[in-house]
Amino acid sequence: MLKNLPGLSFRTGLLAFIAVLAAIAPAKASLEDQYRQWLANDLWPAARAQGVSQATFNAAFAGTRLKLDLPDLEIPGKQAPVDGKQHQAEFRAPSAYFQHIGGVVSGGRSMASRHASTLAAIEKRYGVPRGIVLAIWGRESGFGNAKIPHDAFEVLGTKAFLSRRKDMFRAEVLAALKMVQQSGINPRQMKSSWAGAMGQPQFMPTSYLKFAADGDGDGRADIWSSQADTLASIANYLAVHGWVRGRDWGFEVVLPDNVSCALEGPDRGRTIREWQSFGINRVGGKAFPAHELNGEAFLMLPAGRYGPAFLVTPNFYRLKDYNESDLYALFVGHAADRIMYGDITFQTPWRKVDAMTRGQVATMQRSLEAQGFDVGGADGLVGFKTRRSIGVWQERQEVLTTCFPDRELLGRLR
Repeated sequence: MLKNLPGLSFRTGLLAFIAVLAAIAPAKASLEDQYRQWLANDLWPAARAQGVSQATFNAAFAGTRLKLDLPDLEIPGKQAPVDGKQHQAEFRAPSAYFQHIGGVVSGGRSMASRHASTLAAIEKRYGVPRGIVLAIWGRESGFGNAKIPHDAFEVLGTKAFLSRRKDMFRAEVLAALKMVQQSGINPRQMKSSWAGAMGQPQFMPTSYLKFAADGDGDGRADIWSSQADTLASIANYLAVHGWVRGRDWGFEVVLPDNVSCALEGPDRGRTIREWQSFGINRVGGKAFPAHELNGEAFLMLPAGRYGPAFLVTPNFYRLKDYNESDLYALFVGHAADRIMYGDITFQTPWRKVDAMTRGQVATMQRSLEAQGFDVGGADGLVGFKTRRSIGVWQERQEVLTTCFPDRELLGRLR
């Protein structure tokens, strides 16, 4: 075709032909351009329908760009690993979660003294013990000292556009826009984690709208720079979720050998008095508080028979509302006790557990599922449903019952 173009060399004709094609077919928009189009044509109408002004919307996204280094993104043309890094990651021993608890405890004691009057008022208003509030504050942001570097709208916008959980982050970015619209917060002040959790209590925007509280009386809930507002917001979150005033979070106990570790779980509650009838008592010969005896409690074994055992109250599960990890809730409860009552340590030691990958744990979970067990999903994480399913399987096989995964069990279940 090009050889027949009159008066043109082959090279010149080729360049002319490419120019004609470029004119006929516009270049494909870049990913950043697609993002801008999505903001204008999709997110903005949804925000406007929820009462967000154009000025607020423009201010929120001014100077922001896609943040493509975030995890959990589906980027066009970039194939995710087949197995994924998380699948290969080592499943950590539960004891590792508590390695740095000392910093939270020492910082919490200092803050308890510095904010004594504020904490007393918050405890009276919300019914949440000050030690719990301080432990969460320390765990989430190092008492406000942790670096929280990301622009919330850059993170939330990117995730609403490209995340595997687009619907969830769409709701969060719309909530963030409402925060700016309703509270007059400067969008550039809204610093977040890589997941979009904001400020010292690490609230997602939907949580901010529901639970952020004014603790210093200035009429605003500033979870970025106000320590009083941060403390009040954490307490309000727990109170609204149903924290039971006057009850503890839980107690370390001695689990007799003849009591099954498969009795664990928030759906298998008994009164503390009933658990005592099984021979379960507090460590060190301590008595349970009299007012707790008729309250419901639940067996919790984060490492099965390889670590401490606990009777936890419904308040333990309010801590899990803040973060769904058993170990997070246990960390907070234990740190709170140490902040308020001294250097309490777990009386039962954490024993060594086999190093395994999350993929290996997931293989075990799928095998148990195939046998009719409810493990809570084959995600490579060892929650209470996986622990007690392992325990029941071990009991049926008449082998040592540990309620925790190990390499021998993996070999048997393959």
